[in-house]
Amino acid sequence: MAVQQTEKARFNMVQQQIRPWEVLDQRVLDIMQAVPREAFVPEAFKGLAFADIEIPIGHDQHMMFPRVEARMLQALSPQPDEEILEIGTGSGYITACLARLGGQVTSLELYHDLSEKAGERLGGIGIENATLQTGDAMASDLPDGSFDVIAVTGSVPYEDIALEWRSRLNPGGRMFIVVGEPPVMEATLHTRANGASFRRESLFETLLAPLVGIPPREHFRF
Repeated sequence: MAVQQTEKARFNMVQQQIRPWEVLDQRVLDIMQAVPREAFVPEAFKGLAFADIEIPIGHDQHMMFPRVEARMLQALSPQPDEEILEIGTGSGYITACLARLGGQVTSLELYHDLSEKAGERLGGIGIENATLQTGDAMASDLPDGSFDVIAVTGSVPYEDIALEWRSRLNPGGRMFIVVGEPPVMEATLHTRANGASFRRESLFETLLAPLVGIPPREHFRF
């Protein structure tokens, strides 16, 4: 795309896809306008960088709909001094948005080549506060430490899977995760109040591809 066309397409994405989906946080709108989404899209799909679709990125993985990305960022509301964990680096686009909104980002990706490519893209736009790691969140390969924000970029069929991840939240910390199976899936926000107390909020209905390697449900019964 020519520069002028690209800027117009990005503006239209924000105004016609994202704003109508109840995204009113100006920080999020500004980030979605500023971060070059086209830089994170595979070459074959550059012309669709701002379209209302899930763009393939390899390994049967896809970028999220722009409107869902924006709603997730708005719900999590990352702050400049907060530690962030992203489960599922994917293209690196959400990583970039989280890094621009928040503090240090640690992003975990199952596929090494996706993580490597995302790192190149992040470096290409000057993102320095994101650390990328390869590992399997389903196998408890989570980075050490606790976090103020956890963004899960793939869905899970049941919430028990996310209990260990949620336990890593600091007091006041928030985790975004999509739960369920087609045709009924819901985006949720889990906020740690204090100690082992959490508040769960249902945000909106959506469809999102599942994380890879989800084990049978009986493994998560307590």
